[in-house]
Amino acid sequence: MFSILIIILGLVVFEIVSSADNAIVNAHVLKTMSPKWRKIFLFWGIIFAVFIIRGLVPLLVVWLSAPEIGFMGVFHAAFSGSVQFKQLIEERKGIILLGAGVFMALLYLHWLFLEKKDPYFVPDKLIKPQHGIWFFDAAALILVALLYLARHSWLLMLSAAIGNAVFFILFGFREQAAKQEEILQGANNNLSDFSKLMYLEVLDASFSFDGVFGAFAFTTSIPLILIGNGIGALVVRQLTIMGIEKISNYRWLKNGAMTSIGILGLFMIAKSFGVHIPEYLPTLTTIGFVGLTFWKSHQLLKKNAYVN
Repeated sequence: MFSILIIILGLVVFEIVSSADNAIVNAHVLKTMSPKWRKIFLFWGIIFAVFIIRGLVPLLVVWLSAPEIGFMGVFHAAFSGSVQFKQLIEERKGIILLGAGVFMALLYLHWLFLEKKDPYFVPDKLIKPQHGIWFFDAAALILVALLYLARHSWLLMLSAAIGNAVFFILFGFREQAAKQEEILQGANNNLSDFSKLMYLEVLDASFSFDGVFGAFAFTTSIPLILIGNGIGALVVRQLTIMGIEKISNYRWLKNGAMTSIGILGLFMIAKSFGVHIPEYLPTLTTIGFVGLTFWKSHQLLKKNAYVN
């Protein structure tokens, strides 16, 4: 029971920090919508993003690692506590972890090389904006190295390639979404509230992949992933209502979140090749990095408030 609670705690914290950027975008766009459509988004957003996406994608990932039992077979086995299913997933978890780990590692490297940030950790300080081209070099070299290491199993090689492909598909989508966000926030845009609702729902779906893939660093148990991610997503929705954009005032919080994502990606890649990672380590890593940067950012806010 203690192990389960630790896993759920890690999943909740990870879901919250990985969804913060998405929630901030939601909050900004919601300001341009009427109260009626805000309520519609907050209700249907919970149904779609929390229950459908975060419920369906983990099942799809597990099904792709064990296609012989069928999608409905995965659904029934995941919630029935089947011993045979647990053994099968234990045998195939390397396939799940490698693809998800590649996705998470690229997510961190993209932030490190290409996104604006206030440096806090050593890698943040070493990598400068002019080094952005290195991200694509690093992504290519990582994929080649992993394909070589996984050459004994075509399924592992396919998993690494899929993780890489999914990241770049979502990367392209988010690039376009960032441009669309500027239009949506403009005072003179002619888009209807329904169009904005559809935009937010699709954006929510894309960001859901971060939380779902990262969840496999904590566990391969579908029920635990649903519980942890579901609670985290509900918390983020509540924070959106309360004004989550305030979180952007915490200067280094994203550094902690993204660094923990990078380390979780390394954990998953290592585990996919048989390296033993203690169950508590992903939770400890996430809480440790996020907690440290939250505390330091809070201290900075207090200091600045005192000076002013």
